[in-house]
Amino acid sequence: MSVLTAPVTSNVTSERDPELALEALTDLVRLDLEACNRLIVERMQSPVALIPQLAAHLVAAGGKRIRPLLTLASARLCGHRGDRHVALAACVEFIHTATLLHDDVVDESALRRGAPSANAVFGNKPSVLVGDFLFARAFQIMVADGSLRVLDILATASATIAEGEVLQLVTQNDTATTEEQYLQVIEGKTAALFAAATEVGAVVADRPQAEAEALREYGRSLGIAFQLVDDALDYSASQAALGKTVGDDFREGKITLPVLLAFNAAGEEEKVFWRRVLEEREQAEGDLEKAIGLMQSRGTLEATIRRARDYGARALDSLSVFPDGPERRALAGIVEFCIARAR
Repeated sequence: MSVLTAPVTSNVTSERDPELALEALTDLVRLDLEACNRLIVERMQSPVALIPQLAAHLVAAGGKRIRPLLTLASARLCGHRGDRHVALAACVEFIHTATLLHDDVVDESALRRGAPSANAVFGNKPSVLVGDFLFARAFQIMVADGSLRVLDILATASATIAEGEVLQLVTQNDTATTEEQYLQVIEGKTAALFAAATEVGAVVADRPQAEAEALREYGRSLGIAFQLVDDALDYSASQAALGKTVGDDFREGKITLPVLLAFNAAGEEEKVFWRRVLEEREQAEGDLEKAIGLMQSRGTLEATIRRARDYGARALDSLSVFPDGPERRALAGIVEFCIARAR
């Protein structure tokens, strides 16, 4: 069985508006989130004016704060009564924002969250350097927290994110990429921070290792599901809904699961097309539409969403060690929200 294939153990979608699930989680931790946002604004200040200016550009573009929300809710689920989780949620958001700045430079992206990307507005060099600044701010927050275990979790996640991005560069434009390699990429670039964001919630509450591992697996599975949906949306969403240019993955020759499945199911003539547009990067007008048509005919977009549901079910199963309550229900709702973006 492929590492990306698992039986669906529970339903992770419903007819309920998925935005309500995000609202429910936000409402549950609203005061903590407001404190986290204040800390983010405070800690991205610098006497070097370009730093807060560029960072504020990305913050002003929006973003749902899903990763810091996960930290805040996980800590609350585990009964944490202090305020350490607020600073660590800000730390998680700084790591995420730093990776976005770096990713947009690497990918030469023109849009981020539907607005011009920071590198498009300020240039590549400032974006990379401000990303470095935000990483440094994140580590200052970790050190101030004083927990070596927290430092280990978040530092390891930061290294794993970088490894995932480098591996994506290595596999980019290579149609021989395997599903195992693809999973390794998305576990690194996306799932690692989701997993760390939820695990630290249990750690700050001083909960047993079993609960920390359960929340880590919840975050990991949710992160994989989130990225699978993103990879499908790159070929099926509107630009307004996606928040970036549709087809960016195609133009960059990224080997994501919809493409990988389509290539593996293709006849020789189709494989010639895929090699031309992905490996040789010889793309002509109409090639993106042809690629989407091939994926639709092979059912690979739907298959990718089914894989996302599989991982969503794993995330829900991981929450079963916790008693029912508003926090657990809110975290379960975020699984629904992430999957339902593909509707």
